[in-house]
Amino acid sequence: MPNAEEVAVQTETKRKMRLEAVLGLLLLLSIGILIVTVVLSLPGLTRASATETTAPSTTAPTTAPTEPEETEPTLPPPEENPYGRNDFQYDQNNHLYTLHGESMAGIDVSKHQGEIDWQMVADSGIEFAMIRVAYRGYGEAGTLVEDPYARANLQGAADAGLDVGVYLFSQALSPEEALEEAEFLLAIIEEYREIITLPVVFDWERVNREGSRTNQYDDSRTLTDSTLAFCQRIEEAGFRPMVYFNTFHARNLLNLAEVKQYDFWLALYSDRMRYPYKVDIWQYTDSGNVPGINTPVDLNVWMLYPEEVPEEVPEETPAE
Repeated sequence: MPNAEEVAVQTETKRKMRLEAVLGLLLLLSIGILIVTVVLSLPGLTRASATETTAPSTTAPTTAPTEPEETEPTLPPPEENPYGRNDFQYDQNNHLYTLHGESMAGIDVSKHQGEIDWQMVADSGIEFAMIRVAYRGYGEAGTLVEDPYARANLQGAADAGLDVGVYLFSQALSPEEALEEAEFLLAIIEEYREIITLPVVFDWERVNREGSRTNQYDDSRTLTDSTLAFCQRIEEAGFRPMVYFNTFHARNLLNLAEVKQYDFWLALYSDRMRYPYKVDIWQYTDSGNVPGINTPVDLNVWMLYPEEVPEEVPEETPAE
C-alpha cells in the first residue's frame, strides 16, 4: 500500500497532466479560429485588390489618348445570281445560252486575233463583240497604247450588224492612273460613239511575272478606288461602265460591294455557272473556235435580264 507521501505525488502529477491537456486543447482551438478567420477574409482582399487595379487614375495622362481607328462601313453584297449550274446549254454553233430567259452569244478580241472577217463571224451565230481599244503596258513604265486593230474591229463588227462594246486592259496602280486610262480610251472612241451600243469596260488584271508592275499586287483598297475612278469618268462621258474580273480577283483584290452599281463581266472557264453574284457577261472559255478568226478566241454569253430585253414594237395595221 502506498504511503501518504506517494499518494500526494501521484495526485499532483495527475493534476498537472489535466492542466496541460486543457492548455493544449485551447491552443489548438485558437489556431483553428485563426485559420478560419484568414480564409474568410481572402475574398475581401481579392475584391479590394481588383478595385484598386481598375480604379480610374486621378492623375492626368502624360500622353493624349489615341483616336479609335475608323472602319469601313459594311455594305450589302451584290445581287444574288439568278442562274445556277444547270441553267446553260450549248446551241448548234457550240455557244452557251441560257435555258431560262434571253441571252446573246459573243466574243472579245484584240490584236492577238489579227485580221478578222466580221461577216463570217456574224454568220456563225455571234451576236456581239467586246473589242480591246487600248492597253497599258505591264512594265515599269506602264505606257498607254492604242490597240492597232481597234478601229478596224470597231467598224467591221458594226458593219456586220453586231452589237459592240469596248474595253481597256488596265495595269493602273492608282486612281490617278485609272483616270488617265479612261481619258486615253475616251479620246479614241468618241468618233465611234454611235456604234458602241454595249458597255465600256475596265479590264484590270494582275500579271504575275518578273518585271510586271502588278506582280503580286494585293492592295484591294487602291484597286477599288481605281475602278470607281475609271467607271465614274466613263459614266460622265455618257457611256455605260462595266467591270471585268475573275473569281480570284473578285474574292481577294476588289471590294465588289462598292462597285455593284456597275455591270459585271465574269471570267470563269467552265460550262457550269457557279458564281454566287449576278453578272451580265460570262466569259466561259479562252479557246473558242469561230469562223472568220484564225486563232483561238474568248467566248462569252450575255444574260439579258428582263429590264434589258427590248420591247417588240407591234406592226402597224394598214387602215381600211
